[in-house]
Amino acid sequence: MADRLTQLQDTINQQAEYFCNSIGVLQQFSTPSKFPGFDRSGSQTPQQQQSQEDYAVLFATLISRCAKDIDTLIESLPSEESSTELQVQSLRRLEAENKEAAEQLEEVVRQGEILLEKIQGALSDIAQCQLDMQNPAQILEKDSKPQL
Repeated sequence: MADRLTQLQDTINQQAEYFCNSIGVLQQFSTPSKFPGFDRSGSQTPQQQQSQEDYAVLFATLISRCAKDIDTLIESLPSEESSTELQVQSLRRLEAENKEAAEQLEEVVRQGEILLEKIQGALSDIAQCQLDMQNPAQILEKDSKPQL
């Protein structure tokens, strides 16, 4: 993931692209202007007018959404009022939280390893019982043989 300045630059570039594309669409679908003394009819069909309106709504939505994203990114940037001391204090607090989370994670891993050992022991007992049940004659033979 990119840092905030890179995100802001990418969003500004996207906004510029929306502006350029909207101008290109306007040029593509616009009707020629009439000049006095020069008669040329360039009437649009209703379908062309509808697609023009669709593009206008689309680009208006894209541009306004992108402008909101830019505002959000600008607001998320650190202010000039943020001093070095505040940043160091914030980093220390984050390090303490990280250390606490690491300790909790280690405890959960330790408990998980204990539980895993119990489960593996239980599975071993189950497997042994199943093997013993498959060969009951061998168990009886072992028990009936005299031990020397």
